[in-house]
Amino acid sequence: MSIELSEQEIIRREALQQLRQMGINPYPNEGYPITHYAKDILDNFNEDTENFNDVYIAGRIMSRRIMGGASFIEIQDSTGRIQVYIKQDDICPPGDNSFYQIVFKKLLDIGDIVGIHGFVFRTKMGEITIHAKELKLLAKCLRPLPIVKEKDGKTYHAFTDPEQRYRNRTLDLIVNPHVKDTFRIRSKMVQSMRDFLNQKNFMEVETPILQPIYGGAAARPFKTYHNTLDTSLFLRIADELYLKRLIAGGFDAVYEFAKDFRNEGMDRFHNPEFTQMELYVAYKDYYWMMDTVEEMLEHICRSIHGKADITVGDNIISFARPFERISLFDAIKKFTGFDISNMNESELIEIAKKLDIDIEGITGKGKIIDAIFGEKVEPHLIQPTFIMDYPIEMSPLAKKHRSKPGLVERFELIVNGKELCNAYSELNDPIDQRNRLEEQLKLRQLGDEEAMILDEEFLSAIELGMPPTAGLGIGIDRLAMIMTNANSIQEVIFFPQMAPERKAIAMESESLKSIGVPDIWIPLITESGIVTPNDLLDTNANKILNNLGGLRKKHKISEPLPSKEDVENWIAKAKELSQK
Repeated sequence: MSIELSEQEIIRREALQQLRQMGINPYPNEGYPITHYAKDILDNFNEDTENFNDVYIAGRIMSRRIMGGASFIEIQDSTGRIQVYIKQDDICPPGDNSFYQIVFKKLLDIGDIVGIHGFVFRTKMGEITIHAKELKLLAKCLRPLPIVKEKDGKTYHAFTDPEQRYRNRTLDLIVNPHVKDTFRIRSKMVQSMRDFLNQKNFMEVETPILQPIYGGAAARPFKTYHNTLDTSLFLRIADELYLKRLIAGGFDAVYEFAKDFRNEGMDRFHNPEFTQMELYVAYKDYYWMMDTVEEMLEHICRSIHGKADITVGDNIISFARPFERISLFDAIKKFTGFDISNMNESELIEIAKKLDIDIEGITGKGKIIDAIFGEKVEPHLIQPTFIMDYPIEMSPLAKKHRSKPGLVERFELIVNGKELCNAYSELNDPIDQRNRLEEQLKLRQLGDEEAMILDEEFLSAIELGMPPTAGLGIGIDRLAMIMTNANSIQEVIFFPQMAPERKAIAMESESLKSIGVPDIWIPLITESGIVTPNDLLDTNANKILNNLGGLRKKHKISEPLPSKEDVENWIAKAKELSQK
């Protein structure tokens, strides 16, 4: 397959060939004996002690000032940038200046990775610099880097377009080295959480990612196929049911840092592949778990930032204990003025209309209550707040409340206007659990693709007897957003899932149009993850309408939603196309 190269890429490949012809391996096998890093030198250089007289450092060339017999380059390693002074007489053997005049000046480029051996001094301009005695090419860069320039306090040619940064994270990390700090904080955050859990003698475990039946959450799964077993499998949407089977098996406390997968839309708070930590502890309840979450989050915040108060956007958020605790219905009443605690579905629909909440395509008490809470309450909860005691319809895996009929012992922690974690006093009555999952099956039959599936192996496990248990799921990506002051989940995931490039979407718009999708809805459908008619085959009309309703509101589109019959016609035409 031929590759179309730019002029700069052709020039660099020609330089690569010339280097090989000169006997220089542009990708040497042996390692390089690094002794120091840029930050270490810049922070600790002392002219009086001459403490950096023999330095080996490696990094990427980020700038060059080529002169006659002496030049300057700036190299960047994992800790920062430092200037290097290159003198012809120092890096070339006597009587042969070709390494400086040809290799260094003509065949090396910005982006090449080099090793430098030399000593540190301070220039007449006062800049700490490495005087190179030896220079070795460690890796030739075949693609030109964006050259970021600063002049009069302004930055030019910066690589800042979010979509391009996320699609090409490697380039992003090279030219925007501060991005590495985000992921260093994330790593420290995970380690701090793991240390906290281990200190309490909780055991870290691993459970299957490929599952014959998915469960533990309300979400659509990704489906795959195992050739040898001749069976369909699903990527897990949660690890809850397997972890509770371990509790029933006799472990008192287990946790897992898990990659989970949900086949749903993407936005700045959601990525189809995400990380969460789930924790289950026997003989505890949701009150104990609230105390534990408070303790853990304050510990993490202090271990990263040295204090409990941090800046997130325009807000100062405090993780100092205790957090506010308020019931779901009291929170809705506080921010809307309506007491919905005893309302039926019809009454809830009327309240949603009065509050100007678009619930088109949403059915069931639980989802309507969730819509009211999500739009009218959640955005106001900036400081960490436990929202407690949810209706039983919203929580099929949580235990009935000990004193409040119709509710379950569940809490969500809301921070900076978004859910951070979800926890229950876990339902361990196998009869009640079976009944609740059978109710979920009825919802699936009515078109709710996110309703849970009945898992007989899980039910069999808790029929053996599962002790009273507190369970928690906390979003690692969202917590990283808070701890790093990031405004998008893509900023804290190295390689976030991205929609197909705009060119590809534009090409597919004609095929969506061919099955009857109006122009106005094509951008919203593709934004929801449906790019081709074939994508429609794996979903249903209700789900598409739900997605379109949310995106219609987000983009402030006044056009009425298509009818369910319209969407079903699109799906039917897509099926006809697939069979041709």
